[in-house]
Amino acid sequence: MEQNNTTQKPRKKLALPIILGLVLVGALVFTVKEYVFLQSHEETDDAQVDGDISPVIARVSGYVTEIRFKDNDFVHEGDTLVILDDRDYKVKLNQAIAAENAAAKNAAAIGAVIAETQSNFAVDKANIEQAQVHLWKAQQDYDRYKNLYDDHVITKAQFDQATADRDAAKAALDAAKSQVPVLDRRVNTSKEQTVATSSIIDTRKADVDYAKLQLSYTVILAPATGVVSKRNIQIGQLVQAGTPMFSVVHQDVYVTANFKETQMNSIKIGQKVDIKVDAFDEKGITGTIESFSGATGAKFSLLPPDNATGNFVKVVQRLPVRIHIDADTATLKRMRPGMSVDVVVHTK
Repeated sequence: MEQNNTTQKPRKKLALPIILGLVLVGALVFTVKEYVFLQSHEETDDAQVDGDISPVIARVSGYVTEIRFKDNDFVHEGDTLVILDDRDYKVKLNQAIAAENAAAKNAAAIGAVIAETQSNFAVDKANIEQAQVHLWKAQQDYDRYKNLYDDHVITKAQFDQATADRDAAKAALDAAKSQVPVLDRRVNTSKEQTVATSSIIDTRKADVDYAKLQLSYTVILAPATGVVSKRNIQIGQLVQAGTPMFSVVHQDVYVTANFKETQMNSIKIGQKVDIKVDAFDEKGITGTIESFSGATGAKFSLLPPDNATGNFVKVVQRLPVRIHIDADTATLKRMRPGMSVDVVVHTK
């Protein structure tokens, strides 16, 4: 019995050093492995799935008459999602069209006045030419009758008649010429009215276009292909212009990883990335470094830090890095913005 107890004591004394040695060897192996790994990799768990989200906001006021989707439905760009009551906007469009037609008719009437005035102007020119011919004839007759009267061949009554005819021809010519400035002023006035009416027509056309645009806003379309979420409207609800109605999460997703600034020395665009999504069991999702943010996350915060005031405490900053996901369509459809992920960048 004494011999067995003596044999067990040395064994117990050897067990503890062996265990400690194994632990130290394991720690050394783990340390060496991590050191070698970190020489060619950069990793962070401060990362998430990200994506573009388009808020859909009412551009006109109106009552909701129809909703053609359910929350979290998948929609395509251009699909009709919501219809507002458009009767008021149709009335405004009809009023704008009526005003445009009235302006067009007014322009047509002014055009007719200009055409008539120009026609009268041509007639007056013809009258002037005719009066000039009559004056020439009356002047010729006057000259002949004057010679005859001086030779006592005709009577004074005949000479007076020739004089009267010449004076009447002169008066007729002066009267015809006096109409020219009047008609010219009428033409110029009508042309000015035409310019003003043309401007009014352009304004009325703009009013029609604006009314059509307002009417089109009563039909709300999907701005992008994706999932409709966060619906804030109900049938019969009065929405005001500027009211957020719902959001469309785009189909394309990516990863935003926030690396420490001390890690950025070895990270470059185009490097391969291993992605582990916390919500998924499967592994093997890969990606590619696509771009770097223009500033650190702190600079985009609501109250960015100002190192020029107060006591300065140096804090390691993080820079958002965009990572393109190289995965099949089925996997991408399962990923949602906001999901947490771990990323490992192959720097060598």
